[in-house]
Order: sequence, then C-alpha cells, then structure tokens
Amino acid sequence: MPVKSDATRRWVELDVLLPGTPEQVWQAIATGPGLSAWFTATQVEERVGGAIRFEFGEGMTSAGTVTAWEPPFRFAYEESGWSGQAPPVATECVITSRSGDTCVLRLVHTLFTTDGSWDDELEGFESGWPGFFVILQLYLKRFAGMPAAAARAMAMHPGPDLAAWTDLAGRLGFAGVNVGERWTTPAGVPAMAGTVERVQQDAKSREVTVALDQPGPGIALIGIHGWQSRARVAASVFFYGDRAADTATRFEAELRRWTQENYPDQEGG
Repeated sequence: MPVKSDATRRWVELDVLLPGTPEQVWQAIATGPGLSAWFTATQVEERVGGAIRFEFGEGMTSAGTVTAWEPPFRFAYEESGWSGQAPPVATECVITSRSGDTCVLRLVHTLFTTDGSWDDELEGFESGWPGFFVILQLYLKRFAGMPAAAARAMAMHPGPDLAAWTDLAGRLGFAGVNVGERWTTPAGVPAMAGTVERVQQDAKSREVTVALDQPGPGIALIGIHGWQSRARVAASVFFYGDRAADTATRFEAELRRWTQENYPDQEGG
C-alpha cells in the first residue's frame, strides 16, 4: 500500500486479522511481555505519558512515550530520534472485535511532515510488519500467555540483496521451500525443524517463517532486507513454554556463533 498524505502528515496503514478476543490481542500488542513474545524485547509503562522502549539487539534501540492507553481497543505511542534527523513517528494500534473470537488490528505509522524524503522509511515500516504479523497470529493461536523467550542474530552481507538471499537460502536449506513443507536445517547449522508457514520474496525483503518443534516449540523468522547497497541478514527465533528461557539462551549462543563464522568481519553479527 503506498504512502498516504494530506496537508500536514504522511502515513502508512496495515490491517491484520488475528485470532483471539480484544483482551487477548491487547495483551499481545500493548504490554511489554506481550510484545516481547512475538516482536522484540519491549518495556511499556502502561499509562498515557508512560515510557516505551524497544531493544532490537546489537545495541539498536528506540524509545518513546505512550500517547493513548484505552484497553482493550486503542494503544498509541510516539518515538523521537528513531532515524537521524527524522521527525517523530506516531504509531497507533486499534483493535476491532469480529465474530467468532477474532479481531482486526489496524496499525498506522504517521510522520507529521509534508517532506516526501522520508517515504522510504515509512515504506520500510510497512514492509517489515507482515512477517511479524504471521508470528503474532501463530502466537495468539498456539502460545498466548505462555512463558516466552527469544534468540536473535544479525549480520551484514556485502549484497546485493538477491545474492545475499541466494547465499543464505543455500546455507540454511531454504532454496525452493514451499508453505506447508517440513524444513530441517542442514548439518553444520544450529538445529531447527518445523513446518514452513510463510515464504516472502519481493523488492523489500526475502524471508521465511517456520513453526518450530525443534529445538523446542516456537516460531522462527529468518531472512534478508536490503540495506543501502548491501543486505542485512537477520534471524528472530521465539520459544515458548516452561523451558523457553533456557532453550533461547543456549540456542542464541549457537546461532550467533554460526552467524559470525559464516558472515565474518561484517558489522551487526
């Protein structure tokens, strides 16, 4: 969906259908433990004026202020300093109940500027969410409320992004994989196995989402994203259940070691 604009602002908006009641979806998208279970490590002070902080790993963070707190239907916040001299970005999440214990989540990112030079960043927000929305859907369907922990690793590939994806897919055994198929990592790669839930390849990103049963119940999002003339390789692997924290700690050490060995001397690994 293209960037929308009027006389004072530019914005992108996304809608996603989610399983669960408004209260269950609210817990997942408006609280620190909920967001940390499917998106990234997050802290939220649950009130208007409260602080919100996202930790993306490798020292990358973003912080802001809660601007709307209306459980279980509307949550909003504003972040400053998220990208150099960019104007603050306002994010609004609205939950609308549907019949049969399903909800629609509408997410809107807004920049209060008429300067179109930031449109690439807005489009980057839009293209980055669908992979995490699949994780959110799976989380609400299978793991909502369970203990959760995540393992992450990132690295830079000299690119371009298609070459980076071809390289990564070859190393991980993703080449030619289809939704619904069983996938297992090849020898020499940190052990993962599960069912492919999503395969995405377009000009913005190339990634695969897998519902894991090994090394424990969880969800993996692995792919590459174009970054200037290079590509960022990223893996977010979420584990659930009583052993989630131990599994994530052990697996992250293995994943980062593999990433550093296969993408040496690249920032972010």
